[in-house]
Amino acid sequence: MAPSGNQGSPMPFATFRRSILGIGNDQVYSMEVNNDSNSQESELELFQKQVFNRFHELSAATADEFLSLRWIRKLLDAFLSCLEEFRVILCNNKAQLSKPPLERLVSDFFERSIKALDICNATRDGIEKIRLWQKPLEIVVCAFGSQQRVMGEGQFRRVRKSLMDLALLMLDEKETGSVFSHRNRSFGRQNKSKEHHQHHPGHSRSLSWSVSQSWSAAKQLQLMANNLVPPRANEIAATNGLAIPMFTMSFVLMFVLWALVAAIPCQDRGLQIHFSIPRQFSWCTPFYLLHVRILDESKKRERRNSNGLLKEIYQIEKSVRHITDLVDAAHFPLMEEQKEEVKQGVQELSVVCEVCKDGLDPLERQVREVFRKIMGCRTEGLEFLGSAN
Repeated sequence: MAPSGNQGSPMPFATFRRSILGIGNDQVYSMEVNNDSNSQESELELFQKQVFNRFHELSAATADEFLSLRWIRKLLDAFLSCLEEFRVILCNNKAQLSKPPLERLVSDFFERSIKALDICNATRDGIEKIRLWQKPLEIVVCAFGSQQRVMGEGQFRRVRKSLMDLALLMLDEKETGSVFSHRNRSFGRQNKSKEHHQHHPGHSRSLSWSVSQSWSAAKQLQLMANNLVPPRANEIAATNGLAIPMFTMSFVLMFVLWALVAAIPCQDRGLQIHFSIPRQFSWCTPFYLLHVRILDESKKRERRNSNGLLKEIYQIEKSVRHITDLVDAAHFPLMEEQKEEVKQGVQELSVVCEVCKDGLDPLERQVREVFRKIMGCRTEGLEFLGSAN
């Protein structure tokens, strides 16, 4: 189902809640609310505003920034900020979490959280996959670097071999049966294998079988999107409005992971997930704009068979294609014009390699943090449910 946008001004939570509660009623009710009720309504309204503000900023990103490493980190930062506010709402209303129908909504959110943890693990595999590209890319940059005064057949043979190695690494892991399709790295678990000690000590390389070869990011996302519908008026009334932030956070969780899978190489990644963006919420417009922009990127001819929509991946793939064409067309001795064209292509590749080198580690740490915060929120929420029973 295609999402629908809301081009009007954002509707405040309190107004939206009153309009929902008044659906189908001809009589206007006048109610007195106590200080606690006003405080809760203010808290819930502020949460809706925060979601709008954080994702409005993301939707307004320039074309140069959109889907870049920097933008993805901002996306995860926005998610973590919203999740923390949501956790506070749960803490402040923990006595109500075990009451129907809120108990079911809370349980559904925690069920989606489990699937989100798998996607975080798979995303980290994707980040590691990009890291593996670095070695052949560095060989290309060094072979044709500015310090190389002579471009001979030896350098071109070396570069051609590195480009072939890179092409194999960039193939989809599910089709090639590479090591990534047989293992998944789980956060925070230590692995004592020999392979673990061969990696840089700054990165945990523990292995887990929690995601099998048949695991699919697209299927996980679709499971998260299934039955994700706005709360009905009676559910909003029965939960004193808490059903709205519960739905909002569930939607934010699903959408952020959908965008993450779109950007980062991931096992069986797919963007054609069926979900709708509800028009009645104040935050619908930025999510609609983000959805449209991401799908538009995926439909571009040069992005259709890409490993991911991450801007740096596109720049790497574009530079590699250009250098490959230059290497294949080379005839010796090279003309000065050909040498300059090769150097320019390598310079562009060198720049994006440095961006990846500097940006992948912070991104991985942030994905780890997302994993831990989701796990922590779920654990804390389950404790609230258990203590109420």
